[in-house]
Amino acid sequence: MLNLLKPIEWKNNRLILLDQTLLPCRIKYLSLRTSAQVWEAIKVLRVRGAPAIGVAAAFGMYLGLQNCKAKMSWNAFRRAAQQQGDYLNSSRPTAVNLRWAVERQLALIDRMREQSVPRILAALLKEARRIIVEDMEVCKAIGRHGLPLLRQGCAVLTHCNAGGLATTRYGTALAPVYAAVEKGRRISVYSDETRPLLQGSRLTACELKRAGVPVTVICDNMAATVMAQGKIDVVIVGADRIVANGDFANKIGTYGLAILAREHGIPFYCAAPASTVDLRLKHGSQIPIEERKPEEITHGFGRQTAPTGVNVFNPAFDVTPHRYVSGFITEKGILKPPFAKSLKACCSPII
Repeated sequence: MLNLLKPIEWKNNRLILLDQTLLPCRIKYLSLRTSAQVWEAIKVLRVRGAPAIGVAAAFGMYLGLQNCKAKMSWNAFRRAAQQQGDYLNSSRPTAVNLRWAVERQLALIDRMREQSVPRILAALLKEARRIIVEDMEVCKAIGRHGLPLLRQGCAVLTHCNAGGLATTRYGTALAPVYAAVEKGRRISVYSDETRPLLQGSRLTACELKRAGVPVTVICDNMAATVMAQGKIDVVIVGADRIVANGDFANKIGTYGLAILAREHGIPFYCAAPASTVDLRLKHGSQIPIEERKPEEITHGFGRQTAPTGVNVFNPAFDVTPHRYVSGFITEKGILKPPFAKSLKACCSPII
């Protein structure tokens, strides 16, 4: 049995979140009671990873509406729900799962036009809890479908964290690794440090070490060297948004990793649930890219490492063109090029 941290759960009418900003040195769980607390947790990365953000947003919708008056009209309740949805969506723009979860809750409200507010609230909570269960099953399925890619003794390179900490359990990019380990295969992982917030060294290495999977942390600019030395068999990363032609957004640095993998003849896979696919966008240039505060670079983890007043460019994500992708590992199987066809067949547009 893998020893994995539980990043998110619903307990005692509270959303319980593992504060990932404190890892790997401290394990602390937060008890959130309001949508404002959920918004803050998403914004400052206490909860992160596209699927986990979606789960948090689903519960955030319920928490933001739970105090609505029982006798409120459906129209007034729907307006309040839209305001809550817009508010939660404003926390982070790139990961489509956040919007997907909000719109799923809004669609539920629309289907319950004739129901009372208490009944709708109960349904919203039930739907959020259902999303947790679904995410666990989706991650397990991603692991099963990605398992054939990892033979005995395989070495995987990954970037940022797309493991159990980014979902409700098992993760996306790491799901095939965990599935292989559970089958008794000897698998090792190279984890990019992932600057500037070090999700690879703080989070990926943390959860792999707890799970007993051999992991080696490297700085982002060492990837070419370890590839050239023949230490990497496959690259698997996660995604925050995949668009109709197969371009996808992931943590900054993923694009460069894809180019390096192509140069060294290494398969490059992206693992993500169907909910991360946004067929409304045709190509990657349309994906909104979050730009974060310069202090994450100039004063990373409280220590100044750049001159005062220097200009900083700090996009949280980049877009990898579909031509570098060997395939998308989803809960419905591994999707191969041409991605415009395989993604459309796999996924329905977000409603």
